[in-house]
Amino acid sequence: MAGIISYGAYIPRWRMSKDLIAKGGKGEKAMAGFDEDSVTMGVAAAADCLKGVDRDSVDGLFFASTTSPYSEKQISTIIAAAVDLRRDILTADFANSLRAGTAAVKAAVDAVKAGSAKRVLVVASDCRLGAHDTPFEQITGDGAGALLIGRDQVAASLEGSHSISNELIDVWRTHEDTYVRLWEDRFVQTQGYLKVMDEAISGLLNKTKLSPGDFSKMVIYGHEGRRPGELARKLGFDARAQLQDMLLEVMGNTGTAYPFMLLVAALEEARAGDKILWASYGNGSDAFILQAGEGIEKAKGHRGIKAHLKSKRMVADYATYLKWRNLLPERPVLQRLYYWTYPSAPPLMRERNRIYPLHGVKCKNCGKVQYPPQRVCVKCGSKDNFDEIRLSDKEGTLHSFSTEPNSGQLIGAVNFDGGGRIWCNITDTSYEELQIGMAMEMSFREAFYDYGIHNYFWKAIPLRVQR
Repeated sequence: MAGIISYGAYIPRWRMSKDLIAKGGKGEKAMAGFDEDSVTMGVAAAADCLKGVDRDSVDGLFFASTTSPYSEKQISTIIAAAVDLRRDILTADFANSLRAGTAAVKAAVDAVKAGSAKRVLVVASDCRLGAHDTPFEQITGDGAGALLIGRDQVAASLEGSHSISNELIDVWRTHEDTYVRLWEDRFVQTQGYLKVMDEAISGLLNKTKLSPGDFSKMVIYGHEGRRPGELARKLGFDARAQLQDMLLEVMGNTGTAYPFMLLVAALEEARAGDKILWASYGNGSDAFILQAGEGIEKAKGHRGIKAHLKSKRMVADYATYLKWRNLLPERPVLQRLYYWTYPSAPPLMRERNRIYPLHGVKCKNCGKVQYPPQRVCVKCGSKDNFDEIRLSDKEGTLHSFSTEPNSGQLIGAVNFDGGGRIWCNITDTSYEELQIGMAMEMSFREAFYDYGIHNYFWKAIPLRVQR
């Protein structure tokens, strides 16, 4: 039976106290850094999901978001390239809805059942904005989740699903809007969320002849913290014992990625035999029944939600948030290092292997690892005698560091474990925190924006889960 083979998530290191938004605000929200967006977070979640997975076994990648940096360009191809998947795979983007992620899951499951793909990676990521001094600004958070769908080595099988379509103007955003719009809260909740979610979940329970007592966890989307509990009680669930923690005060509502991230949190605690009810919301609802199998323990060990929540750094003030989200007149300076990042399409195409999956080369004669790729080995002098190797998932140590004179951004050299060195930007930290020899890892980020092109590259960050 088709189901979830592996899962992953990403929560930015940066958090903002809600007290900075409104005096007396409780908790904090996850906040993407100045060089992060829905693409970079999606890459991080996908990489977390693919830990220990043969990447050549993945036949497709679906990406879901309401905050794509492009209005006309596929994002799934960027993520597939960055995580080093085969080129002969199916890629597709799902957009314009908070339940785009679960729609992508249904499409992935159908593809696997039909035999057109053995494994499909589904990634959901969002970086939404709420208008200044509104409750929505406090509720939203940034993050990403990923699920690998397949039929073999399944950790949680998909036992059933039910969908409802519902046309309603409740939460929306036009191409001209910077901020998400919401209709009056009572109308949104009573005529939208509570009614539609009830219809979808009740329909699923009736279809499968199951009752609330059959489930260990209820994992459902919720705009804010109070309504999911109300819905759970209305349906006969024990909100305290069965309802998954909404994580609103430590992470926030992460939009399209929210159902994925809540499910990952539940799977981290699941045991074989547990039944999980999972439901999304957005102009309707998709509801699923998942059952954890013997493979659930083997699927654990990813950073997921727990490890990312523990690894955090607070922003100092509200002005930082405004600057990083480009809500102030000036745009933050994104460092351009010319020898590996380009503002035009032809060089990006030629150099895509060393840019997106961060491929270096390993000499077949002496084993020397080099980056950027070269034709001549710097150690033994052999020519055109290399194997390409992926360096993006390698950890390393900081060899040296400094600041770039024009922008003030951190730059440094990182020695990869197993050989090779890269000179690159360093992010998510400060000059005072850096130390020679500290553990580092690579993170896919936006390098600069020019001529309407979002140029991405890998930067070094302090290792978020220490050795």
